[in-house]
Amino acid sequence: MNIRTVRETAREKLKGFCRVCPECNGKACAGEVPGMGGMGTGASFKNNVEALAAYRINLRTLHSVKKPDTTLKLFGLELKTPILGAPITGNNFNMGGALNEEEWAEAVIQGCLTSGALGSTGDATDPAMYKAGVEVVAKAQGRGIPFMKPRQWEEVVNYLRQAEQAGVIAVGMDVDAAGLVTIPVSPKSKEELKEIIGNTSLPFIVKGVMTLDEAEIAVEAGAAAIVVSNHGGRVIDHTPGTAEVLPEIAAAVEGRIPVIVDGGIRTGLDVLKMLALGADAVMVGRPLIIAGYGGGAEGVALAIRRMTNELKQAMVLTGCSTLGDISMDVLF
Repeated sequence: MNIRTVRETAREKLKGFCRVCPECNGKACAGEVPGMGGMGTGASFKNNVEALAAYRINLRTLHSVKKPDTTLKLFGLELKTPILGAPITGNNFNMGGALNEEEWAEAVIQGCLTSGALGSTGDATDPAMYKAGVEVVAKAQGRGIPFMKPRQWEEVVNYLRQAEQAGVIAVGMDVDAAGLVTIPVSPKSKEELKEIIGNTSLPFIVKGVMTLDEAEIAVEAGAAAIVVSNHGGRVIDHTPGTAEVLPEIAAAVEGRIPVIVDGGIRTGLDVLKMLALGADAVMVGRPLIIAGYGGGAEGVALAIRRMTNELKQAMVLTGCSTLGDISMDVLF
């Protein structure tokens, strides 16, 4: 299996939902929600990609770095890469349904495990979708992170208990999905978020933070980590790209909890840029959809290993021996 055959297979399985473009930049699929595109004009999706592309790299080769170390400790696990699988569901209405929810979750969770990464599962209209993901993570000895939508209190507690019973490593919530009309969801106040986090013994991740004030709210409410994310540009038009807001958020958090970021990350060099901007780890979404639909768990593992190898090459060419060495100094 190679990247070319994976992409060719994915193009057939995702026909009508994703064009598997040479450059996944949101231009061809603008407004295609449901589907793989960005909301409205697609500006938020495109801003993610363009914000990353705007950064330049300082090339450095007069140093002693020859075998960079990409390992990362997160939630008590030692991972081989800082590249995590993002939570994704809704295969029938977003990706055409060539894979069902369990098959999709298996591809992501097992592909991430094989490559030394950590995968996530998601939540959508039918509660069975969240349950399917949790069950897949349970079979993987809990090495995966289920994410729920910002549902009503009773459902949130139910979802937390499912995650706890499955023995997962951590659990999270897509707070940026608060405006969906197909699910009973709502924004969460600081007090509500604190109550949710206090209702579980699991590390709780708040995903969908795009401003300094909400980063502080998440930290004060007891979040174990935040994900800087605009939901892949799929919930509201005209937000900045995540690479634009990441530096000030990471600086404000000041290492109190891990800062993870997603949005427009396509290569290992993109990963390097996000780490330089202050992230501790990244999440990847659309590239893993293509990999998973094109090659199942093997395709996902192939994609993550490829990006990790690109990251290692970028670290050599910027003089970074460990992930901790990657700083703003690598950016021009």
